[in-house]
Amino acid sequence: MTQHIRTDADVAQGAAWLAQAEPRFAAALAQTGPLPLRLSPDGFGALFNKIVSQQVSVASARAIWGRVVAAGLDTPDAVRRASQEDLKSVGLSRPKMKYARALADAAIDYDRLRDASDAQVIEILTAVSGIGVWTAQVYAMFNLGRADVFAPGDLALQESARMLFDLPQRPTPKQLEAMALHWSPWRAVAARLLFTYYRIAKDREGIT
Repeated sequence: MTQHIRTDADVAQGAAWLAQAEPRFAAALAQTGPLPLRLSPDGFGALFNKIVSQQVSVASARAIWGRVVAAGLDTPDAVRRASQEDLKSVGLSRPKMKYARALADAAIDYDRLRDASDAQVIEILTAVSGIGVWTAQVYAMFNLGRADVFAPGDLALQESARMLFDLPQRPTPKQLEAMALHWSPWRAVAARLLFTYYRIAKDREGIT
C-alpha cells in the first residue's frame, strides 16, 4: 500500500525513523528542528506552475505565475482556448507555451492519479511533453504527499548530501539514488530534511 504524508505528524514520524536509521540525519535534525509539511494542492494548476518555474529564478516564476492566474489561464480549457499572444502576454516562452498546451491536452485524471502507484504517477506525468522525471517526482512528493519518492537529480539535494555526509564531491543522480534506498520508506521526508539542511548550511556559509 502506498504511504502518504498528510500531516505534520506524518513528517515527524518519518523524521524520527530517519534519525534512528542514520546518525547523520539525527545530527541534521538537531539543527533544523521540526521539518515543514510542504504539501500543496495537486491538479493541473500545480503542474502548470512547475512548468512555469523551470529554468527561471524563483522571483521570475512567481511573477509569471501571478500573471497566468490573473489572466485566468490556469485551467486546461483556458489554455486550450488561449491564443499564442494570450500566452506570450503573461510571460511564457515559446517552449513553455507548447508544454502548457501539451499538459492541457493530456487530459490527466488527477483524481485517479491520487490512487495510482508511485511508479504509475511518474510514468503518466513524464509521458507529457515538458514534464521530466524531476518535475514528476517533486509533484509526487509535495502535491500528492507520497512518502517514499525522492528526486536524486535535484542539485540542492545532491549538494546537501555532499555536505551532510562529508563526501569528497557532489554525488551523481545515480549515486544519490543508491544512497536513498537506505532511507526507504521515508525518502520524501529525507528530501525535506536535506532541503532544510541545505538552506541552513548555505546561510551559515553566507551563500544564497
